[in-house]
Amino acid sequence: QVQLVESGGGLVQAGGSLRLSCAASGRTFSMYNMGWFRQAPGAEREFVAAISRSGLNTNYADSVKGRFTISRDNAKNTGSLQMSSLKPEDAAIYYCAAGSRAWIVARTALSNEYHSWGQGTQVTVSS
Repeated sequence: QVQLVESGGGLVQAGGSLRLSCAASGRTFSMYNMGWFRQAPGAEREFVAAISRSGLNTNYADSVKGRFTISRDNAKNTGSLQMSSLKPEDAAIYYCAAGSRAWIVARTALSNEYHSWGQGTQVTVSS
């Protein structure tokens, strides 16, 4: 298991940018793929982006493709989600997650592929 702590959430105007961070501790972070998910009030948790153990492979939800960038720094045991051109519909609690070692693109969007989750960070986008 990996312990994960998100940070960087806050209030931003539509069209603005925000960078979320995920700090990992415990088992070696680099052993696992990492993902970002989000959950808006009254909605189910949805996939945002994922990155492979090495950082060479990424996958994005269509709704954020071209606006969000996922990255990781295994030497620092951290992951990030750079969000640009934010829209009111991006407002949600954002969670980082770690899990799985195999990179199978379709599976990276499934929450049950991840065994470790952070507590979440709130992102609010004003119109």
